[in-house]
Amino acid sequence: MNLSTKGRYGTRALIDLAARYGQGPVMLKDISARQQISERYLEQILAPLKAAGLVRVSRGAHGGFALARHPATIRVIDIVQIMEGSTAPTVCVDDAAICPRSGVCVVRDLWSRIKEATDSVLSTTSLEDLVEKQQEADLRAARASNC
Repeated sequence: MNLSTKGRYGTRALIDLAARYGQGPVMLKDISARQQISERYLEQILAPLKAAGLVRVSRGAHGGFALARHPATIRVIDIVQIMEGSTAPTVCVDDAAICPRSGVCVVRDLWSRIKEATDSVLSTTSLEDLVEKQQEADLRAARASNC
């Protein structure tokens, strides 16, 4: 599986929102600056996440983007599936009917196990987990720069 920029940037944008959860809407330009993603591309990335109910938008002077749910309840697999679709490394994993050998193909079994392992990692990792890891990394970096 090779994530596109949509999958990678979508995850980064939601981690940014998760880090500010409960603090009110976050302006697009602020996410863009912190994550080094153009505002135009960020708008395109956030649109399907909004349509899927992971992000909400508020308009007006104090408007912006916010997570629609608590970061602990949003799994990385939710984001990846919205942005990328299936995590299967080959199409035959999700649709055995496209290959006449699917019933006897040991390689398809390997691809299926890869998808299961990937889905397991993505399903057990929440945005809250990633925010905590980011905070730990930031703290280590700050300590290292003070040496």
